[in-house]
Amino acid sequence: MTLHKTLVEVTDRIIDRSQQSRGNYLRQMSHAKLNKPHRSALSCGNLAHGFAACGKQDKLTLSGMETPNIGIISAYNDMLSAHQPYVDYPDKIKGAIAATGATAQFAGGVPAMCDGVTQGQDGMELSLFSRDLIAQAAAIALSHNMFDGALFLGICDKIVPGLVMAALRFGHLPSIFIPAGPMPSGIPNDEKARIRKLYAQGKATREELLQAESASYHSAGTCTFYGTANTNQMLMEIMGLHIPGSSFVNPTNPLRDSLTEYAATRVTEITALGKHYRPLCDVIDERSIVNGIVGLLATGGSTNHTLHIIAIAKAAGIVVTWDDFSDLSAVVPLLAKVYPNGSADVNHFHAAGGMAFVIQELLGAGLLHGEAKTVYGNHLFDYCDEPFLQNEQLVFRKAKLTSGDPQVLRGVTEPFREEGGLQILKGNLGRSVIKVSAVAPEHQVVEAPARVFHSQHQLAEAVQQGEITQDTVAVVRFQGPKAIGMPELHKLTPFLANLQDQGLQVALVTDGRMSGASGKVPAAIHLTPEACEGGLIARINDGDIIRLDATSGTLELKVSDAELKRRELATMNLSEHTWGMGRELFANMRHTVSGAEQGACLFQFNAEDQA
Repeated sequence: MTLHKTLVEVTDRIIDRSQQSRGNYLRQMSHAKLNKPHRSALSCGNLAHGFAACGKQDKLTLSGMETPNIGIISAYNDMLSAHQPYVDYPDKIKGAIAATGATAQFAGGVPAMCDGVTQGQDGMELSLFSRDLIAQAAAIALSHNMFDGALFLGICDKIVPGLVMAALRFGHLPSIFIPAGPMPSGIPNDEKARIRKLYAQGKATREELLQAESASYHSAGTCTFYGTANTNQMLMEIMGLHIPGSSFVNPTNPLRDSLTEYAATRVTEITALGKHYRPLCDVIDERSIVNGIVGLLATGGSTNHTLHIIAIAKAAGIVVTWDDFSDLSAVVPLLAKVYPNGSADVNHFHAAGGMAFVIQELLGAGLLHGEAKTVYGNHLFDYCDEPFLQNEQLVFRKAKLTSGDPQVLRGVTEPFREEGGLQILKGNLGRSVIKVSAVAPEHQVVEAPARVFHSQHQLAEAVQQGEITQDTVAVVRFQGPKAIGMPELHKLTPFLANLQDQGLQVALVTDGRMSGASGKVPAAIHLTPEACEGGLIARINDGDIIRLDATSGTLELKVSDAELKRRELATMNLSEHTWGMGRELFANMRHTVSGAEQGACLFQFNAEDQA
């Protein structure tokens, strides 16, 4: 199949834009490949420390330098339902690897916080920064230079992007990511949303709300809506870092263990001591990054990945901008309707054909780089395979050619939308991101007076007090990465949805984030420049007319240039956001973080980043 013209154009300009930084990265990785296996460079004292706690046989094997040693990096904790199943994965992995004659060691754990727990709380202000801290923690685990390959255990919001960033800085090693799968379906997502809105109206009790939430988030496994966590899984599969078909297999399904063991065995085969050396720096290139963006758009994934994909690409020396997302969104159709874009959850998506069907459809339309390398097979064309257990043995078969449920998953000839699920908004206010896949056409253009707030709690209180009675563009500013760490403002969703249900045209404009589950209310998020950096959002007054037009991709403050020049920039005392809940430990991050379109990243990977 001939590649789509826009896919080629966007990929080519990314290659051209990244020439210097990507070249620097590949030279660094080539240098890192020189010693194979790397533990041969360790002194006897170093090596003795590295395997002191191992059994006698493992010590002999590690001393021989002839078989690979695999490092396991895990984000396990038993507070996160998504990560709780990882409790026994290291032992399963070690057993599978030992059966090949190789060894594995638990190299280290990384922190893992849950945005669902911290929504609307002070701890949310640490959430985005945790991504880069996770990258640092994983780098420390791999820095012992004991390993020929790595397996990464992580699922949720900032965790997978952080792990990928670290893996890419150790790109001379082959790496595979292992998911644990979503929990079984709970109460319908529409019912959960209904109870949330009733609670926001004061018509449901806290006990009723907790009962509904507990019936939705009810067991071990990833939350089943299509937010950032499950978008992570899609991304790892379409970028070729998962074993195909493994993203959405439930934790208790016997297939889950077989896929984990297969991944453990496979990583030994693609080390420098195996049959098919495939370091991560060769797997992730400009093509696989573009494939990730296409997957995000085609499935209506999380807006958070307009930050994370940029940061991941940067770690591989690849420079991506929001214009790349925007141009691809114009030609990539929306193939999936999974909550908050529809009523189905990821279990329904998986049952309808899941990732194999999506990849197959996009490849057929020339909207994916099928030649991009992967950890399974040779390239993305092999990711049309689906895993099954046959006589208790893992087998792969080609995906079905039709969707099992056209209400959840469709082909490129009859998509839910001709364009992708995300849009970039541009105008005098700056640049921002909007998720349009869940917004009804009649709500995609809002022109209304502004109402300005300096916290999500102020806006929620104004709605509860009945202060908003007309069409309104709610502006919540001083929420950006440099101000308070760019927290998610998902708490606002039911409040704004209630106003919309009353017949008002409402929208949100903010330099903060919304959840990956942001839904039917149009929200211009990640606005850059942010308020504390002098962005025009800091000059908005109550009553100013703002036009948000998701159909044309514009965001305009309808105030004359002369009037805006006369206005002083608004300020906010941020001191209360600098301490408590550990925030004082992250002060340096707020000072050094880049802007939203640069991935809200702390790291300078290349010399040109210093400029």
